[in-house]
Amino acid sequence: MSLNQFDSLESVKLIRNASFLDKIALVVSIWFGTGLLPGIPGTYGTAGAIPLYLVGDFLGPKYQVFLLLIIIIGAIWSSHRSQRILGRVDSREIVIDEVAGFLLTIIFIPFTWRNLVTGFFLFRFFDILKPPPIKTIHKRVRGGLGVVLDDLVAGVYAHLCLRFFLYMLN
Repeated sequence: MSLNQFDSLESVKLIRNASFLDKIALVVSIWFGTGLLPGIPGTYGTAGAIPLYLVGDFLGPKYQVFLLLIIIIGAIWSSHRSQRILGRVDSREIVIDEVAGFLLTIIFIPFTWRNLVTGFFLFRFFDILKPPPIKTIHKRVRGGLGVVLDDLVAGVYAHLCLRFFLYMLN
């Protein structure tokens, strides 16, 4: 059994034995199970944000902002609480930060397959590479805010690059 599978099984046990609020925090922070998938949980978490993007695109810009703010607040709260429950800082299973970062990447970007795929890969690129100041934020800011903030900065980088690409293509 791989280490990641072991961690995922331990996470499931922790969810079963947790208090009601802890269960909510864990389920939200692992984005309803996508963080428990083996291999590349950050990529799965990012993909798990796509339905929210589609809903936000359908509802319009003011709802996109509202949705993003709710996700950011929920991400900070659930990540902070889940780190304590899991006993690990920025655990691989916690992927709601990727959800928030990806939603920031594509906020106000109209849906097309090209925009979705480009935004997805740009966000994953910056989230994995962690160019300055993302790496510094990742190391220095603690708690749920630290888990989420580096992904939000990666989302800003990806959003700006996506806007640039779209500008150049038009």
